Amino acid sequence: MNKITVFWGFAIWASMMTFVGATFADHTVDDDITNVGFVLYTKSHAPGTLNARWLYSTQYRGAGIATGGPAQGYAGQYHVRYYFEDGAVGDEYDLHIEKVGPIYHVDWLADGQRKATGVGMETAEGLSVGWMHVSDGS
Repeated sequence: MNKITVFWGFAIWASMMTFVGATFADHTVDDDITNVGFVLYTKSHAPGTLNARWLYSTQYRGAGIATGGPAQGYAGQYHVRYYFEDGAVGDEYDLHIEKVGPIYHVDWLADGQRKATGVGMETAEGLSVGWMHVSDGS
């Protein structure tokens, strides 16, 4: 891990240090959990599909799969379903990934409202995205 990667990760973490209550399926998130998450998307063998490894604060993590995206690259629109590491089904979203220069803007929507937002960049491992929940759906 180089200094730029460490700095970028710390900058995202520091900029998102807020607190929020949220519910993920049957897993309730306490009000005192830091509202910061991370997801690594990697390309699947199936075109238009991304595999996900995610975490939220220090207490929740799991896997996921995004489908319906473009055959090439990461930018596009997907439907994503997340799972907790114990196998329980988590949330589902419409996932929008937009590339702006070397940076990716990412939004997770449910019923047409933005529920989370993040920024990311391509790394050797895949698309690395830091994210946070938004409380007003804007």
